[in-house]
Amino acid sequence: MDRGGCQMSGGGPSSGDGSGPDRHGMITLEDLESFSEDQPEDSGNGSLEEEGQTIEEDENPDRLLHYWQEVARGHQVEVSQDMAEPIQQLSTNNQGRSHREQIPFTLLGRKEKCGEILYEKRHYEKGHWACIIMREETYEQSICYGFMRIMRYICQHNSLGDYLGMTLPIVTVVRTDENHSAMSPDVTVAYYLPTEHQAQPPQPHDSDIVIETWPATVVYTRAFSGPTNEVTIINQISTLAELLESPGVCVNDSFIVAGYTNPAHNNRQNEIWFLERR
Repeated sequence: MDRGGCQMSGGGPSSGDGSGPDRHGMITLEDLESFSEDQPEDSGNGSLEEEGQTIEEDENPDRLLHYWQEVARGHQVEVSQDMAEPIQQLSTNNQGRSHREQIPFTLLGRKEKCGEILYEKRHYEKGHWACIIMREETYEQSICYGFMRIMRYICQHNSLGDYLGMTLPIVTVVRTDENHSAMSPDVTVAYYLPTEHQAQPPQPHDSDIVIETWPATVVYTRAFSGPTNEVTIINQISTLAELLESPGVCVNDSFIVAGYTNPAHNNRQNEIWFLERR
């Protein structure tokens, strides 16, 4: 499959490995972080930071793997045995390195109505992102398959041979037709490199994961809760387009979905981002 840029500016579509069903099944970061041996039900607000603290350092990796194999079946994916170590690394304290770094931004303004924040305008600095573009039958499958490969990169499958650390949110770049009525099957899954790796990003072993330099960007962002799929994303794009006073200042065919919390939670926290034209 072809490969190309996946920058925040909404570069043209490209693809990662589109191999068939013999490929390893994959699950999302948010799924991975939801595991708690003692608290299988929703016990909090679902934040990745909160849930990452529930795992003991000596948690049995086979138990974690078996748990995630059960979870993944609900997403119609399978998790192979060789994912035990990456799951263990992302689910434990990693010698005190389990802190989830927030992607830095500057708040430029917000629009409110009756105390509700309708949207925010933010500035994100230039930065390095690891991204892979997938083309699966559904959006959910693309983000699952894509993130599992990003996850391997984070967990030692990189030129440093070390755990790199997590950042939030994990984002996906989606593309639509000009009427915002349908999504392209090309979905970019992207991970912002932690601050300590921004100057010299570790190189991935997976040749389909590309380290991109995304330019400084102004985004208009609206929070929403619940699941993310083709229907909800299209609805959120339409909602934000109606709220913006000058939607023409934004890119019209590429958008970002930012995920902060576990999709198993009833009140999953997400954002839709519109990118201001440069």
